Amino acid sequence: MKQQPKELWEKQLSREYLYRGKIVNLRRDLVRLPGREEPASREIVEHPGAVAILALDGERRVAFVRQYRHAAGRVLLEVPAGKLEAGEEPLQCARRELAEETGCRGGEWSRLTWFYSSPGFCDEKIHLFLARGVLPGELAAADDDEVLEPVWLALGEALRLLQEGTICDGKTIIALQFAASLKV
Repeated sequence: MKQQPKELWEKQLSREYLYRGKIVNLRRDLVRLPGREEPASREIVEHPGAVAILALDGERRVAFVRQYRHAAGRVLLEVPAGKLEAGEEPLQCARRELAEETGCRGGEWSRLTWFYSSPGFCDEKIHLFLARGVLPGELAAADDDEVLEPVWLALGEALRLLQEGTICDGKTIIALQFAASLKV
């Protein structure tokens, strides 16, 4: 894909923080659009980044977590995932999050891809990993503000739930599409 020349991009004029939180910050940038006099406003959610894990055991079952998501207003079935801590490498974070949310450890790990969760307003970058042959283990104590249930599904069943729309979380959809295309 051919890049547009930089003179056709937006130019940032100013930045103002409207909110600074535990997980996200909200800022408003004023930008100049190519060929326009009046500045435009961009509201940006800053996020430290995250990981998501497509974890399979020796029987090709996929590890999920079921949890209520307040923003969605419902319980979702998702692949294990979590926020990067300051200075933490994505693979280290992925191993930690998988153990915390499912109790699983070990396996053969590889990086699948990374993607922006919603680049129209958020800079969150999610690193997606594949962990094959993970072994069950002791479930760690959940974070104080987290209630989740580990769930194992056969890959075929997970793909069926994806097709019927039961699985509707973006990172989980991408992970399962990788699983189908790679025939893991």
